[in-house]
This record gives sequence, structure tokens and C-alpha cells, in this order.
Amino acid sequence: MSFPQGTIHDIDFKSNVLDETLSLLVYLPANFSPLYKYSLLIVQDGKDYFQMGRLARFADELIAENKMENIIIVGVHYKSVTDRRNKYHPSGEQNQAYIRFLAHELVPWADKEYPTTGMGKGRTLMGDSLAGTVSLMAALKYPNIFGNVILHSPFVNDTVLKTVENHQTYSHLDIYHVIGKEETVVKISNNRDFLTPNRELHELFKEKGYNTFYDEFDGGHSWKYWQPDVKRALLRMFT
Repeated sequence: MSFPQGTIHDIDFKSNVLDETLSLLVYLPANFSPLYKYSLLIVQDGKDYFQMGRLARFADELIAENKMENIIIVGVHYKSVTDRRNKYHPSGEQNQAYIRFLAHELVPWADKEYPTTGMGKGRTLMGDSLAGTVSLMAALKYPNIFGNVILHSPFVNDTVLKTVENHQTYSHLDIYHVIGKEETVVKISNNRDFLTPNRELHELFKEKGYNTFYDEFDGGHSWKYWQPDVKRALLRMFT
């Protein structure tokens, strides 16, 4: 079945904070109108979500079926594996600068260029693995700017757990959080166990009183399993 397709625009964004030009993909729904206000979804690993995660296709389908609200999606992509780690890993050289870029450059630009709601609860960050990690850390650092986060198998270490533990304004953040039952040995991350620390993170979310959806899917650390979950994540966050 075919659905009315939204438009996807390639945009080069000059960041002063990072002192570089980043590649953006901006999705506008098929029935987009500047007369309406839209929630904003900002996606790390942007091209991966659009290509391997079928993000735009799922959005088209769910919007056409009136199962989710109309949203604007901004995908931010990395230049290389090294660049990705530098920006997304909690100890990456550009991690804090990237988080400032999201809050102080990308959001004001999106609010100016597009008819967004302009409110924290109208902004969601999403990412897989390290892209999920930086999304969570940005939402924790700027709780008044980002009100929701979608996490697909995020990388979790002591820095992440301590940040959540010390966070005060947890009642403002809605979290969608999934992890694979087979992610006890993730080969692309030096055979690291992702499942156990994600379970710890979930327990911490519950202990702190976050509004969180959590599920453990049958599968491992790859787009084979994240792709079908993207649709559910959109339904949970934008219905």
C-alpha cells in the first residue's frame, strides 16, 4: 500500500560551536502547512534512521492512517566512525560541544525555519547505540529544551548512570527505551555487554520516577532489530 509521501531536504548546517558544517536531513509531512504547529524529532545517526530504519516511510504511513500526529524530523549525521565517537561518546573530545550544538544552535534554527511548537514537550531526541547515549545526555543537560527521548540499545557506562542518578528534574522527561535480549556480547563494541547496564539504567529510571516505556526485544545490536521498532517508537511518542 502506498501513502502520501513527505518531502526530505538535504541541508548543510554551519555550526559555530563545532566549527564545521554538518549534514542534515529534514522531513516535512505530506500535508505540511506553515499555518500549523509541529512537534520536532531530532535524530542522531540521521541517515541511518532514514535509510536503514525507514523512518520517513513509517512516518508517512502512520500519519496517513491518522495513527500519529504530524511531525517535523531533523536528522543529523556523522562524517566517519571516529567523528561519531568524538561527538556521541560521553568521553568524546567533541561530546559537550555537540550537545551544546543541539540545544543552542540546531533547536533555535529549527524553531526559526519551521512552525514548531517551540516547547520542550514538543521536542524529542532519538538515537541508537552511542547516538542514543548522546540523545539521553543532551535531554538530561537541557530538560527545559528537550522533553522526550527515544533510545534504541544505548551505550551505558558509569558516566551515564551517574548523570541519571544526579539529575534533579526527572519528572519533565518522557523516555522510550528498548534493548535486545541478545546484547550480552556486542562484537562491534569489543564484545561489551549492553544488556546488563541497560537493565541498570531502566531500574534507575524507575527509581527516580521517570515516565518511561521499557522493553527487551528478541534480537541483537543491529538495524535488523531496530528497524521494526522505529514504528512502535513513533506510535508511543507521537500518538
